[in-house]
Amino acid sequence: MSELELTLTEAGAGQPVLVLHGGAGPGSVANLVEHFAADSHVLAPTHPGWEDTPRPEWFTGVDSLAVTYLDLLEDRDLSEVLVIGSSFGGWVAAEMAVRDRGQRIGRLVLMGAIGPEIPGHTVRVPGGGGGGGAPQGRGPSPAALATMRAYAGTSMNDPKLLRRLARVRTPALLVWGEQDQVVSPEFGRAYAAALPNSRFEVIAGAGHIPTREAPEAALAVIDGFLGR
Repeated sequence: MSELELTLTEAGAGQPVLVLHGGAGPGSVANLVEHFAADSHVLAPTHPGWEDTPRPEWFTGVDSLAVTYLDLLEDRDLSEVLVIGSSFGGWVAAEMAVRDRGQRIGRLVLMGAIGPEIPGHTVRVPGGGGGGGAPQGRGPSPAALATMRAYAGTSMNDPKLLRRLARVRTPALLVWGEQDQVVSPEFGRAYAAALPNSRFEVIAGAGHIPTREAPEAALAVIDGFLGR
């Protein structure tokens, strides 16, 4: 952590919540931060390289982000942390859960998450790459896409992740938009099936970021999972 300048937004007080944005940047999860800040202590980092934040040349790979955020939880001595990851941020959250030897994570919410290699499914990144652009708008900027590839590579997946998820016992909720054109609900079902203690929910009429496109329905599902 001392060698990396981390941009971190904090809001609210209470149980800790870590919100991890996807390729579209911090603005795409702003309503999640606002929602949980009402009764929780929300930490919302900007992944290095997004929004003109510095990313050292050596800082590559999704594992670098996962370890950095686990270090953040350890440095703050946070436990029973709710980790919510959207899209690319969901991949980071999943990699955190795989590596959470200190059992810092209490609950996991993955929303339209990418990460594992699932046969027959490709990631269709808006703006190009990963098998074709997805016509859903408000996707990553060209600069964000370049940064995401520095972490995720051109394949946008990790062929080892699906098997590693079998060891994750953290209660998990996977939330998918019915009309997600980046990663299909079938991809999400396979993702959820790899996690031993998971639930899978589809949000009718929503696309890749359900909390932005159908916020009332998506947030109600997440709150129900958490017993809020």
